This record gives sequence, C-alpha cells and structure tokens, in this order.
Amino acid sequence: MSALQFPEAPSDKKALEEGTAFSPRFDAAGLVTAVVTDAEDGKLLMVAHMNAEALALTLETGIAHYWSRSRNALWKKGETSGNVQTVVEMLTDCDQDSIWLRVKVLGHDATCHTGRRSCFYRTVGLNDGKAVLADDGSRPLFDAGETYRKPV
Repeated sequence: MSALQFPEAPSDKKALEEGTAFSPRFDAAGLVTAVVTDAEDGKLLMVAHMNAEALALTLETGIAHYWSRSRNALWKKGETSGNVQTVVEMLTDCDQDSIWLRVKVLGHDATCHTGRRSCFYRTVGLNDGKAVLADDGSRPLFDAGETYRKPV
C-alpha cells in the first residue's frame, strides 16, 4: 500500500496543462489509461489501466503496476511470468488523463500474457467486406500455459 496521494486536478486549464503539479485525472471508475512502449526501440507493448495505488507504486518502486479490470485487483507486471517492467520514463499527456510508460522488460522480454513481446500481434483488415484479423508472425517467447498454470 502506498502513502503517496495525488492532488485534485486544477480547474484552471493553464495550470493543468503547463503547471508542475502531477494531478492525474482518473475516470469515473478511478482509472487512468497507460500506454506502454519499449524504452529502447519504441515498440508498443501494451495498453493498460492504473488506479491511484498502481500509479503511486509505479512511481515509488520504478516497477510498473496496473489495475486489472478483469480480476478487479492490483497487478505488479511480471510477478508471475518474471517479465517485470522497469520504468525508464513516465510521461503524461496535456490534460493528465493518460500515462505513457517507457519501460525495459526483464525476463524473456515478453509483455503479453500469450508469451509474445507485445500484446499487439494481430493486424486488422478487410476481406470480402468483413473485418478480419491476421497474425503478424510474432511467436511466443515463453510457454504461457506452463507459466500461468494454476496450482491444483
């Protein structure tokens, strides 16, 4: 649990956009979107969400933490897989309602729970007027079934 608290976002637009106070604008669910890229080559690795606790822990530890909407739980990235994301740089957008993390991934250099480097491994296109997905050719870097197998 973190003791770090974030101030309420200022109502003054100039203070929000140009000031030095980090006051993230969480949505109605208490979340802010986080875009995550590789610090070295800029590859888009994932998009996730952070609540205030995940954001505070990320700032304090230098390790990426997120809020899992599907599990409704705090999530330290790489805790199970070993593919920990160390934060090289954290940026926020002009109105402080999204975060950009530039990270170095430890372990297998994989971010996706499927074992791939990136969660973005399928292209979207049209085929006979229907939206279709096509694999981009990236392969898993670790056995996700083995890594995430639940104990019996």
